[in-house]
Amino acid sequence: AGARPGASATFEARHAFTVTPPAGAKDLRCWFAMPQQDPFQEVSVVRVTSPHPHRVVPDDQGNWFLYVEAKGPSIAPFEVVEEFGITRREVLTDVDPADTRPLFPGETRDMAAYLGSDAQVPVNEEFRKLALDITGGDRNPVSASRKLYDWTLKNVEYWVKYPDRLKASPVGSAEYCLASKTGNCTDFHSLWTALARSAGIPTRMVYGSFFKKSLDGKDADQSYHCWIEFWAPGIGWIVHDVAVADLFVGDFALNDGNREKVVLTTAAGYEKGDPAMVDYYFGNIDARRVVWHRGRDLVLEGASAPVNMLAKAWIEADGKPLKEKEGWTRKLTFREETR
Repeated sequence: AGARPGASATFEARHAFTVTPPAGAKDLRCWFAMPQQDPFQEVSVVRVTSPHPHRVVPDDQGNWFLYVEAKGPSIAPFEVVEEFGITRREVLTDVDPADTRPLFPGETRDMAAYLGSDAQVPVNEEFRKLALDITGGDRNPVSASRKLYDWTLKNVEYWVKYPDRLKASPVGSAEYCLASKTGNCTDFHSLWTALARSAGIPTRMVYGSFFKKSLDGKDADQSYHCWIEFWAPGIGWIVHDVAVADLFVGDFALNDGNREKVVLTTAAGYEKGDPAMVDYYFGNIDARRVVWHRGRDLVLEGASAPVNMLAKAWIEADGKPLKEKEGWTRKLTFREETR
């Protein structure tokens, strides 16, 4: 039992940020997402170009970010660039309920950080009741998680299927996703996390980006993506991506209004539904992605408040957050290395 590496892929990536400080700003603090080292992600030296001093800093959850600080009576717009090579390995897990058991009380205490609420992921009576209804009180973390996975596939629609009438929340909200029955990857996985934690299953969200096959070598941003890791005794952390799996249910038609969005919401493209891929994404994830961080409500030294998620950047001018596209932009581009 436990996760093991599968196929691998190697990429050369350029992660560029353009920062446009507001007029009169005197203190600019910037935290930029950077690739993490983990057993399934080998990162070569990150080369940083910045006109201002920079260093790598931690948050409170074991992640690392590139930090740039600029001071002065008048801070001009500037660019920060990270260039790195990365080899990602597919994550494969045999998800057999027979390989695990319900958590012991001591394990529940040890996993408390992955069982409580986040700002957009409440663990409360509403979610506990729904989780109980879905799982039937099943305390095996693998079989209960699969029931939550299947319920989500049946009851929530990825917004890109019907972009003319569905939309995502701007913050990744479990409550929005439950009420509207739609959303993007962060909405899907916030809802799943709220239900799983409410059922006593330790869960964390992973933020990253796809290296989208159709954008290889192109001057086009990869946006961001997120997925799930839940913990089961005897197995460890188990991945799943119920948001992408929802596309492979195949309960919608591709058309001129959704085709581009659907294709760019997957790692390697989309043609039609595939039940095998629905099963694959419970316990496995493809190699065409990069991990930026794990967790929500990140505490960064010097930031004005906990950060909901940091899959791109968090920038403050004189203690006030700057919005993406207004105060900064980001572009992640890549080229796949062939052997």
